[in-house]
Amino acid sequence: MRGIDVERNRKFILLFLALWIFAPGLQSEKNTLSAQYKKWLDEEVVYIISPMEKEVFLKLKTDRERDLFIDAFWKQRDPTPSTPANEFKTEHYRRINYANHFLGRETPIPGWKTDRGRMYIILGEPNDIQRFESKSETYPAEIWFYQGKTDVGLPPGFNLVFFQEGGNGEYKLYSPVKDGPQALLTNSFGPSMDYLKAYQQLQEAEPSLAAASLSLIPGEESGGMGRPSLASDLLIQRIETLPVKQIKDKYAQKFLLYKDVVEVEYSANYIDNDSLVKVFKDASGIYFVHYAIEPQRLSVNQYGKKYYTTFKLNGTISNEEGKTIYQFEKTVSVEFDEEQMTTISHQPFEIYDLFPLIPGNYKFSVLVKNEVSKEFTSLERNLLIPGEEAPLQLGSLVLGYKVKKIEGTERKLKPFQVGEYQIYSQPNRVFLKGDTLAVVFQIYGLNETLKQEGEIKFVFTREGTEFRSLSKKVAEYNNLPDFLEEFSLADFPPAHYNLQVSLIASGKEVISQGDEFDVTFQQAMPRPWIYSKVMPATGDPSFDYLLGIQYFNSGKMDEARGRLEKACQKKPDSPEFALSLAQIYLRQADYQRVESLLAPFFNQAQPAKYELYFIMGKAHQNSGEFDKAIEVFDNAVSLYGVNVNLLNAIGECYFRLGNKEGALAAWEKSLEISPDQPQIKKSVEALKEKK
Repeated sequence: MRGIDVERNRKFILLFLALWIFAPGLQSEKNTLSAQYKKWLDEEVVYIISPMEKEVFLKLKTDRERDLFIDAFWKQRDPTPSTPANEFKTEHYRRINYANHFLGRETPIPGWKTDRGRMYIILGEPNDIQRFESKSETYPAEIWFYQGKTDVGLPPGFNLVFFQEGGNGEYKLYSPVKDGPQALLTNSFGPSMDYLKAYQQLQEAEPSLAAASLSLIPGEESGGMGRPSLASDLLIQRIETLPVKQIKDKYAQKFLLYKDVVEVEYSANYIDNDSLVKVFKDASGIYFVHYAIEPQRLSVNQYGKKYYTTFKLNGTISNEEGKTIYQFEKTVSVEFDEEQMTTISHQPFEIYDLFPLIPGNYKFSVLVKNEVSKEFTSLERNLLIPGEEAPLQLGSLVLGYKVKKIEGTERKLKPFQVGEYQIYSQPNRVFLKGDTLAVVFQIYGLNETLKQEGEIKFVFTREGTEFRSLSKKVAEYNNLPDFLEEFSLADFPPAHYNLQVSLIASGKEVISQGDEFDVTFQQAMPRPWIYSKVMPATGDPSFDYLLGIQYFNSGKMDEARGRLEKACQKKPDSPEFALSLAQIYLRQADYQRVESLLAPFFNQAQPAKYELYFIMGKAHQNSGEFDKAIEVFDNAVSLYGVNVNLLNAIGECYFRLGNKEGALAAWEKSLEISPDQPQIKKSVEALKEKK
């Protein structure tokens, strides 16, 4: 029965692959490929490309994108990416050429398409080949022996058997379950022949071929005397899926996602990363998104005895409608001397950062580019920032390998700082037996009853079974809503653990949060070298400004106005703050406030920014003060030159004043700069008709 199940599973897998390959959408996209890309996809990489990579490739629209993807495909497989040569690619094409020259001679189909060609392309040269030819008792057959592939999860030694079914044509890959020893005999009288009898007959004719007919793994017990080994067919399946399992195809998704964003020289150079994103509420009431990103490798340049690189971080936060409500760009420059570089080369490198965010549901992405190596990586997360009306909530857990208490009342703001605790956490959440596990979290909305009578319960499970638990009263924690609990891992056996933290009231669970971590067998583990900028305390006006901009981009004008007014009160000499607030006043038709807010910037020795002139002019224009508006716009022209927006506004003001000649002159000049303005064209034509 087990043999039947294996065959049924094999057929199911083949059916699934067929459905996937010939899915209508993908097939139609495949048909649009030119011959060279069809050949690359269907012949050159057919055995090593993953379903994800294939799906992405078929979604690409231009040959330029396909060429860049192919570069990325090979770079992900390059064992020495820092050198010009790609040994994997060179060896792969050598195998294809060998298969085409030597492994397809018995059949009209090309060698790469034969069973021997497929296995040769996947595994390479066998360590030994036994050939069984010109035998009256057996059909022509070969045993390929491989060893030394335990690093890719294969047995220390194993065989592959190929035979000419019926004595001619292609050498077919032998399956102990599907074919059995009788398929190798010339006088077996078909598949109905008894396995044991066939094995005994083959044993007399070719003992080594008989042994391989029951098990492809030397020394492995067969499923029963004269019965084939199921492990052999599983081995064949593992070999055929080996190329896909060896590659992390996440890069293909990233290529598709960022191909229109990153520069060409970066697009094929995606590197993986570990990342961590957590949300905490500051004592000021502002929610901050804390994130850590750990690139797979740190590539640097050397100049003399100095090692350096520069990262560019581009972050985007968009709401559920896909509208961008906040963007940031940051530069991270790092430099090491020789001693530091020696240390860093054995440590992971992490970038810590944070930013404030208004309540809502968001998609958060960060693109990180290494400007020295032209590599890029990224992280993407969904975020939920609770509103003021949010009910009782237990925030996300942070599992740290170290926690430090911050002294002083006027504390600067740092990533992964929660209240008076600075947490050092690594995205992979792997700990040593000698570590102390720090668990940090927040609970928002605790009422007095819960503060006095509530209980926090920590439950550790391993393989689905409770390993340890701890319960403490909420009243035992002194820094609410911040919670810190530390656990020695000295008696935690190396394993994978789940941690569940719950708030208990009257014996019932009210809310809970979970996370997972590993305790490793290793005796020591390098902790990351962390780059982290210190930010000002949350009373700084820059945070009000950033939140105001986010509210503005979300269309929440009243909230934006409140935040930006706070920012301007704290820093009245900031033209950026004033400009953002003035835009809100303008949108809300509060024109007098625009004038009073911006007027001080026009009384300084240095000219005001162009944007300030434009907003001030629009405020006068919208309030019907067309002469004042023209004066402001003219000053902007004299300082910054003409542009379409200024000319159109000037033309509108002249038109409102009844000065049709002035309006016509401004609008005609605007059309010279940008002819594609249907409404302005219509206005010009109407004025000319009235002349």
